[in-house]
Order: sequence, then structure tokens, then C-alpha cells
Amino acid sequence: MSHLGSVANIALMATKTHRRKAVKKGLTYTIMIVGSSGLGKSTFVNTLCESNVFPKIDYSNAEKAALEKTVRVSPVSVDMEEDGIKLALTVIDTPGFGDNIDNKGAFTDILNFIEKQYDDVLAEECRIKRNPKFQDNRVHVLLYFIPPTGHSLREMDIEFMKKLGTRTNVIPVVAKSDTMTPSELQSFKKRVNEDIAHYQIPIYNFPVDEEEDDDEVIEENNELRNLLPFSIIGSEEEVIMNGRRVRCRQYPWGTVEVDNSRHCDFSKLRYMLLSSHLHELKEITHDFLYEQYRTERLSKGLEITPAEDIGDSPYSSVQNSGQNTPSAPASPVPVRN
Repeated sequence: MSHLGSVANIALMATKTHRRKAVKKGLTYTIMIVGSSGLGKSTFVNTLCESNVFPKIDYSNAEKAALEKTVRVSPVSVDMEEDGIKLALTVIDTPGFGDNIDNKGAFTDILNFIEKQYDDVLAEECRIKRNPKFQDNRVHVLLYFIPPTGHSLREMDIEFMKKLGTRTNVIPVVAKSDTMTPSELQSFKKRVNEDIAHYQIPIYNFPVDEEEDDDEVIEENNELRNLLPFSIIGSEEEVIMNGRRVRCRQYPWGTVEVDNSRHCDFSKLRYMLLSSHLHELKEITHDFLYEQYRTERLSKGLEITPAEDIGDSPYSSVQNSGQNTPSAPASPVPVRN
């Protein structure tokens, strides 16, 4: 066997080993939730994960309520299983976002958090000896909750999605969509999409490649794109209807089922996030969004200073050197499944 063939076999074996470990340990995946208070974000996450991930906030407690008005980035880990695949999910809440008159500080806090994860990966790439315990915490998708005003996007919505859309996969959703009639909801979605196009907001819009993608993928992505922004309803209440247990919200005029695609888009959004498009969102994060950020950082002449290869710290520091080239060559870190 040639030397080249041996190298190829070793690489193939390493890839298979990596995949076996990933399946055994579970795929890692990070979702960030952003939106103003009172839009049902915690209930949505609990419904999405089918567990009590975020307890309800008691706003009758003045001290606690005041604390929640300050923007914080709060990651929570959840172990799940979807379609037989173990999923190590991290859900990041951002309580306090959008609750102040001036929310520029909130934009900066969230943007800095996302870029910090990229900086950590970039620093890890430049280590002479890689840290086997390095945690890749990059945000793969950001769900932006739009209040159901029935009008159009607010200035804050436009500014935030434009800033964050170049750093992560932004997917807009209409919160508490059951507060609008079907015709009101469709009109609102239309106006939101017109704003997204007019202001050239970079969202994840289910792109297709006519040459590479098969007909089934193209049809699915076109269908999902037509649902944007997804209309969602969250509820942890379960009732028995026609002999089956359903999650729903009950009103004097009737019942809205969370998982009924005729009532809202929750079931399709959930399947897309946790199954059909999970790998694509991870790949776009690594191959495009991170690489774009990495190129920007290195082209500015940043000096990459790897941390010591001894000790427990998994991180390196990124410093401004004023030079045109990095002090150490950077080799890509593989996508961490």
C-alpha cells in the first residue's frame, strides 16, 4: 500500500472514531433565545425541550423583577434524544433584553458573547498542543422573538437582527401568535418579510442549491421559507382531547393546540431545529460565519497568543499587535458534533 493510501486510511479511521464518539457522547448544539420580557420565551423553551428548563419568573417580587430587567446571558444544558440520536443541547436565554429605553448595551452584550465563543475557537486553533477538553460553545442558531403588534418590525428589531445576522443564524419568530386572527397573522408576516427585504436583514432563509440539492430538500426548504417568520405558541398545559394527550392553550372561544400545524408553526420549527436542519445550521456556523469572523480578525493584524500548554485553562488570548500577519499559523478546528 502506498504512503498516500496509508494516510488516507488513517484519516478515514480517525473520522469514523470521531463519529462514534460523537454518537456516544451526543451531538452538541446551541440555541440562543432573544426577545423582550413577556413574550413567552421560557414557556417556549420548556415546550421545545419537553422539560422545565427555565422556571417561570415571579414578577410580583420587585427585587427579582428588577434583576431580570438587566440583560444577562444565561446558558442551560439539556440532554435530549431526537430520532434516536443523543443531543447535548445548550439553550441560552437573555433575560432583560429590550426592556430598557436604550437597548444598545443589550445588543453589545449579546454580540460580545457570540464573538467571545469564536475567539475561544480561534485561540484553540493556534495552540501548539490542543486541549482535548476544549468546549466549543459557538451559538448555532438565534431565535429572535417578535412581539405580535400586528404592525411591522420595530427599529430595535431591525437594528438587532442586522447586527447579529452576520454572526449567527438568525431565525425570526412571531411570539404568542394566538393573540391574532389568522388573517391578521398572515398580514403581519407579510409586513415583517417586506421589512426584512427592504432593510436587507441577513436571516437564515433556508437557502437551496438547485444543482446540488435534490427535489425533496428544495421542496422542504421552500415550504419552510414560506413560513417565515414562524408563528409560535407555547404551553406546558396538557389535556385529553379525543383520547389523545395534547399541549394546548384553552380560551372561552376554543382550544389552540401547540403541536397542530394548522394552529401554529411550532411543530415544524421544532423538527427543523432539532432534526432536519440541525447539521446544516452547525455547518454554516463553522464553515461560513466563523470563517468570515476569523478572516476579519486575522486581517486586522491580531496577534494570537496561545495559552500555556500546561495547566487546566482551555483558552488562549487574542491581542491587537498592529502587525499584518498573525504570529502563529492557524489550522481549522474540526466541527465539534
